[in-house]
Amino acid sequence: MALPQLATAKYELRLPSTGETVEYRPFLVKEEKILLTAQGTGETIDVLHAVEQIIDNCTFNKLQVKGLPMFDLEYVFIKLRSKSIGALVEVNITCPDDGETQTSVEINLEDIECIKEVGHDNNIKITDNVGIIFDYPRIDSVKFNSTDGGEEAFNIMKSCVRQIYDADNVYEKTDMDDKELSEFLENMTHDQFEKVQEFFNTMPKVKLPVKVKNPKTGVEGEVVLEGMNSFF
Repeated sequence: MALPQLATAKYELRLPSTGETVEYRPFLVKEEKILLTAQGTGETIDVLHAVEQIIDNCTFNKLQVKGLPMFDLEYVFIKLRSKSIGALVEVNITCPDDGETQTSVEINLEDIECIKEVGHDNNIKITDNVGIIFDYPRIDSVKFNSTDGGEEAFNIMKSCVRQIYDADNVYEKTDMDDKELSEFLENMTHDQFEKVQEFFNTMPKVKLPVKVKNPKTGVEGEVVLEGMNSFF
């Protein structure tokens, strides 16, 4: 005799990058097992793979997860977690007044938003005639396994280049040689690199401002939590 089928609730969210409506379900025990197994390895790449698989499962395989900007992926996973385990989460926060005292604060995952800063643009003019069009980092962009933080940041930047253009031509990433692209980026001046860095610094992020009171000094302050890791 077949066992009864367990009904699962369905919800909707809007992707921050496109506004597209996405249907999803909470993750189940089978997805929790995937996540716990990945967390047990202590490897960031394993956790990313697990998050990718869980989102794919819970959105009924209708999202191109590998193609999502990281801020979309983080936003979707936070919403999944909220509906699956509960919206209220205890997080440890370092008090801003002394920079060392830790205190526990309860936050509501439903209050988290994906914020895009005013003036943010993916078209970066590095000279009067030369510019770079960037895509946002995707999950494959942050899987580089390097102990050198500078090298990792450079590889992420390189992976996000979509086009380079000048007054006469547009050069597609798909037509570029990897060595040629590396040399182009390495030959930027400090000021040009800072313009590129601004794109990454101001791109959309999942954020939540949190009020916090230092238990030692009694001083109240505010901390802005950013990125999925800040909430779990």
